[in-house]
Amino acid sequence: MNNLVYENKKEISSAFIDSSVRLGTAQATVLVQDNVTECFGSFGCDGVTYKKKYNAFWVFSKAKFQFFSRPAWNEFVTVKTFPINNSGIRTNINTQIVDSKGALVANVKQEACVLSFENHRPVKLSNVGFPAEGFPAPVLDEPFERFPSDFTEDDFVYEQVIRYCHIDMSHHMNNCEYVRLALSVFSEEYLLAHELTQMEVHYTGESKEGQTLRIYRRESADTPGKTYVHIKEGERCVFECCFLIK
Repeated sequence: MNNLVYENKKEISSAFIDSSVRLGTAQATVLVQDNVTECFGSFGCDGVTYKKKYNAFWVFSKAKFQFFSRPAWNEFVTVKTFPINNSGIRTNINTQIVDSKGALVANVKQEACVLSFENHRPVKLSNVGFPAEGFPAPVLDEPFERFPSDFTEDDFVYEQVIRYCHIDMSHHMNNCEYVRLALSVFSEEYLLAHELTQMEVHYTGESKEGQTLRIYRRESADTPGKTYVHIKEGERCVFECCFLIK
């Protein structure tokens, strides 16, 4: 087995379900985030190690999710994570989730780089011991999209003040919390009646405790069921995404 592949069996506990009593979309991002952290830790490239050895940290800038099924509470899944390349500054990571019968639950592609704590500039992956060869074949390697940016006040939905519960070890808002805010442009009734099949997220800026985020929504004019969400702090875009829902 390729030593860059990290495989983990996980139970869909109450922490990973939404009100449908199945794996939730925001909760799936937490499941993937945990497995990526453990995967990088298995070959000595996790954020804790990088902070101690290189005074550096990982930044995940983009992620694309394809959803095929949603396991129910108490079911078990196998989560497999591995890097698929090293472009010098950036790497792409794949995660695949399958259920206990081997049926595909989700494929995920993420983009990440390493920044210096000292000046917040990118660090070459070769300088922090990240693998440079022997990558497994990807399960998802589609290019990331470009999203519209011309949102207006007609697209405004709601605002959220960032609180302590939204903050992670970087002292900024956790990536998974942005997904929760974006999903909240939909009602529970709508999400229970439909299936989210694809999601792409772009983390475009940092936000901190006490700041107010404004959340905007726009339906695609070209693709039925496709919704764009744009989150701003002041005039800065800090997060953008799209959902494809059937």
